[in-house]
Amino acid sequence: MVQISINGKWVEAKENTLLIDVLFGQGVSIPHFCYHPALGKDGNCRMCMVEIEGKKRPQIACDTSVKEGLIVRTNTPAVTQVRRSILELELINHPVDCPICDQAGECKLQDYYMETGLYESRLETSKVQGKKHVDLGANVMLDQERCVLCARCVRFTANITKTHELGVFRRGDGAVVDTYPGKTLTNAYAMNVVDLCPVGALTSKAFRFQKRVWFLRSFEAICPGCARGCSVFVDHHRAKYEDDLMYRIRPRVNEAINGHFMCDAGRMLYEKENQQRPVEAYSKGTHISFEEALEQARKEIMHPLSVVVISASASLEELWAARFFESALGLKVYVSYQLDSAFEDDLLRVRDREMNIQGVKMLGFTCITDPEVALKEARFAVLIGQKDVHRWMEACTEHRVPFGLIHAHETSQKAQWSLPIASHFERSGRFMAQGGVLQTSHTGLDKSTPRLSLVAVLGRIFDYSPAFMEEAMEKLEVWLHHG
Repeated sequence: MVQISINGKWVEAKENTLLIDVLFGQGVSIPHFCYHPALGKDGNCRMCMVEIEGKKRPQIACDTSVKEGLIVRTNTPAVTQVRRSILELELINHPVDCPICDQAGECKLQDYYMETGLYESRLETSKVQGKKHVDLGANVMLDQERCVLCARCVRFTANITKTHELGVFRRGDGAVVDTYPGKTLTNAYAMNVVDLCPVGALTSKAFRFQKRVWFLRSFEAICPGCARGCSVFVDHHRAKYEDDLMYRIRPRVNEAINGHFMCDAGRMLYEKENQQRPVEAYSKGTHISFEEALEQARKEIMHPLSVVVISASASLEELWAARFFESALGLKVYVSYQLDSAFEDDLLRVRDREMNIQGVKMLGFTCITDPEVALKEARFAVLIGQKDVHRWMEACTEHRVPFGLIHAHETSQKAQWSLPIASHFERSGRFMAQGGVLQTSHTGLDKSTPRLSLVAVLGRIFDYSPAFMEEAMEKLEVWLHHG
């Protein structure tokens, strides 16, 4: 550790770390385009200029190593002027089309532009024009005129995914980002370039022109796509006279699990969440009251030859409730999970498609992938939250085993009864990610017709009071902390 001075204040920092990281750690705002914590230094945008005592001219903070006694100033007149000149250079050929740009409200060029006050152009020639709305593939659109050539996207495909679809072509004011001839952006993590882009050059086709970002509200959650359990932000908005809808899922930095990124499959899960959602109970496809469905569920679950099959994507609270009822009432509870080797890769995606398989193992459930195991001697099957619920329903039909559904999305004409429950993003809960990392997934959705959580539904089925269920969850807290 060494001592350095930042704007007159002496602080302690680790020797040989990048100065820009130390400045961020001290809460000092430094303009930058090309630098990113997950991609490291590049030094091409020159925006992160600082003044270092003993140096003849300003230096870039992203390529300056911390040394003992370093004296740094970040807002001197010389630094301000050089940043202003660099920003003016970035804006020479920029279309300044903020009113129609999806990045407006999240654009660093826009922020620096407003801070610097470069409101009048000194350009006397026409601007160099690039390609507009270029479809790169993998749900990503490119506007070359907005690009500041930070090359974050190029470095991501070169160093992170190692798929090398993107490059910087030509030179001078004709330089542009584009795909290599004959290639499209097709890797499983391609949409991360949209997050990495500091301006509006790379945008999501799915989110394009859907909602202004200042209308969106966000909550912290966990991606339910696989057992990796990536930390995410969920952006949503409830317009007047409409239901609350999700518009984006973005990675939330978590160095212990997913770092700064997530896969495209996880990003697009909100589309399924926004689809038609059952909010009423049914019996063989006919609408019945919630109480009638509860009575049918109570009758079937309590039968000694019934089996309960719950998804391994259930939260620890839901699994704890199922475990509690299994031991207290003598039920046979199986936990189903999917293995998908085709989904697995060397970055983040794992073959366990259920997000809480580690929690399931920790609680000691019997885990199965084959419906035959559960249905062999079953008189009735209760299916709770399976991702592959259609496979289970088909297996029940083949074995002539009647079944009931407690599910977030699916209803079936063949089900004896079905009860709606809150989906993953509609309820809060805790999950055990790979490596035993305990996380909490929150919800902030404000649905017109909210559905009960699985814990609440199980409590209603077995006629337990809310106070009893709260006590059961308190026991879970004790078990998590003390075993």
